Amino acid sequence: MAYVGATPARKALTSSDISDGIITAGKIATNAVEEAKVNADAITSAKIAAGAIVDSDVNASAAIGNTKLANSSITINGSAVSLGGSVTIGETKPTVTAVSAIIPPNIATSVTITGTNFASDSTHVPIVEAVSSTNAYTSASVVSWASATSISATFNLPLGDYRIRVENPDGNAGMSTNAILQSSSSPTWTTAAGSLGTFGAATAISETVVATSDSAVTYAKTSGTFPGGVTLATATGIISGTESGSSATTTYTFEITPTDAEAQAGAAREFTMTISHGATGGAQFN
Repeated sequence: MAYVGATPARKALTSSDISDGIITAGKIATNAVEEAKVNADAITSAKIAAGAIVDSDVNASAAIGNTKLANSSITINGSAVSLGGSVTIGETKPTVTAVSAIIPPNIATSVTITGTNFASDSTHVPIVEAVSSTNAYTSASVVSWASATSISATFNLPLGDYRIRVENPDGNAGMSTNAILQSSSSPTWTTAAGSLGTFGAATAISETVVATSDSAVTYAKTSGTFPGGVTLATATGIISGTESGSSATTTYTFEITPTDAEAQAGAAREFTMTISHGATGGAQFN
């Protein structure tokens, strides 16, 4: 029998009207299901078989933006970072700027290292290393964290100049740009203490005192008095001049201190010079 009258309305299919497995990928034409025809949240992860979507199913230009991700965040180094947009991961590295002192060679000596971002926790202190000109690394035998800007470290190093590297417990590390730690010997005396000689009044005098170090040494009179007319050449240690001003035999006592190019001072040493005016008085014979 032919149907006469208005065409009945078609009932829209819902997910409950379709049995599992009836509609397969092979029965759906390409592009037949548009994004606008899919209710929001209709496709959940529970409805997608494991491994059903592979790399080749996703366009190279597809992007997952902030609006397509659930509101959430990830945590990096203790800081929450919101998903979506660009993510910048910052590193907090220590910087090393200065060391408090020059140390003697091959003697365990503590120095204070200053900089920024030095970190410590209840069980770990930074690793501190001295780096030689040949890139040999020597670890400090003792490290004590004082603050984010100060660390004490004990080194036993051969003669030389060293950069300092600090590595925080989280692995972030920094190194001084230049060699800021010096292992250097202070000056030591070659000339024995005591008398440098006896000289006649108004005569020319020239005596040399000598100290040695691993760099150039300069000399300074740090106490006492030279004979009149006599001066010290600071670069050479030569004490010279023509004596003047004395009227009787006089012994002059003074100290000289050597200092090297690293500004290390050696021990002050005491010397004397005697200016003689010859025999005085007379003798009687019977």
